[in-house]
Amino acid sequence: MTIILQTLLDYFRPTIDFIFGHNIPFNVRWRLLLLQPISVITIAVAKVPWLFRDKPWTEHTLALPGRTLRYIVFKSSANHGPAGRLRPLNLHIHGGAFLGGCPEMDASFCELLATQTGAVVVSTSYRYSPRYPFPAAIDDVDAFIAHLQRVAATEFGADPTLLTTSGVSAGGNLALATCLADGAHGDAETAIKATVTYCASIDLRISPAKKPKPKGFPSVDPLFFLVPLFDSYPQPVRDADKAQLENARMSPIVAKVEMLPPRILMVIPTIDILLHEQLTFVERVKGEMAANERYKGRRLETKLYEGQLHGWVGCESFSH
Repeated sequence: MTIILQTLLDYFRPTIDFIFGHNIPFNVRWRLLLLQPISVITIAVAKVPWLFRDKPWTEHTLALPGRTLRYIVFKSSANHGPAGRLRPLNLHIHGGAFLGGCPEMDASFCELLATQTGAVVVSTSYRYSPRYPFPAAIDDVDAFIAHLQRVAATEFGADPTLLTTSGVSAGGNLALATCLADGAHGDAETAIKATVTYCASIDLRISPAKKPKPKGFPSVDPLFFLVPLFDSYPQPVRDADKAQLENARMSPIVAKVEMLPPRILMVIPTIDILLHEQLTFVERVKGEMAANERYKGRRLETKLYEGQLHGWVGCESFSH
């Protein structure tokens, strides 16, 4: 029954939040009904293919106060090192504009990563807006990492001190933002060692409607009617407290270099409304690294994909 309820929640979260999300302003709330068919298609694309093959993962849940996080763990059966040696650990965070999704969304990528590297790869859910605005999602990721580091060695044979993160779109935001938590950076044993982001949304200081559009960007956004939803994760706290504009946990673009992981790779399509913020971040961080001797040894690399739109990646592209 729990699996059935979770599946229904994944598919019909927008409608459920429309009915029960009494804290959501109606200007945002009614748009959830327009999001519903998109949600069904997205979840079906992620889940249906796995109905007809053996799943390369084990499923788990983490009970936290007031919510439960579902996560899946990928571990290759191949021997990638000395017997008994703990494997590296990677947390992957799916995208979905902070509005929804499921851990299966990037399952092919996670399976490939686990198979080719020998790492234990974990993909988790988190709370979604507009029902749960900032900082709900990042709080969930932080809490999940703390849990993961406690059980990694005993339950999954992974080394909690060799933790990396990766994420797509909103997941890229969370993959970077969680590196700023206490104990996740600097010389801490539990510091996150590296991060890879795909089409990362790292500047939530302004709404999507006000972001600079790159050359070649479509003149008409077919999803313009959902823009208030796309802004529903940061907008409530951003409007209520202007100090949040400099909160790197919401907008990693303003993060201090010393709090970032020492290795970062950003995969960036060029026809993406998020292009400007990612390139601005790269230019600023690289400039500070070059100008300050204490940042020697840190690396920030980018991989640009010309002519590609946001959403082209979905990480599934990298499995082929």
